[in-house]
Amino acid sequence: MLNSAAEGWRQALRVVAFQAVAALLTAAACFLLGPRAALAALVGGGSMALGSLLAAWGAFGGGVAGAGTALGRLLLGTALKWLVVAGGLYLAMALWRLPAVPALAGAAMAAAAFVVSMKYAAARPSTTRAST
Repeated sequence: MLNSAAEGWRQALRVVAFQAVAALLTAAACFLLGPRAALAALVGGGSMALGSLLAAWGAFGGGVAGAGTALGRLLLGTALKWLVVAGGLYLAMALWRLPAVPALAGAAMAAAAFVVSMKYAAARPSTTRAST
């Protein structure tokens, strides 16, 4: 089945929304440990969600392109995502001296939300028709 780039962008936005909700829920759970732990979880999960948004923008933002260009955008977006995640975790743990475990938990839960959201996205029927 063929999907449009617009459908890929919508799916990527749904993934980012899942990640943002996971980051907020993790921060709420970490609030039991204190506000600094909640902030650390929010920074960790938020950096993962922001990185995913930037990766999606890199992959789908340029419109329709050839296979080589599309692969290059995907790889560049993925590299940018992990740079943002590493930068966010560095800020949280090294510069702001927030607790490391909640920061990593926020990032891990946002990453898990990515996997879970993709499972549900794959089960949804496509909005485009297959070429016959």
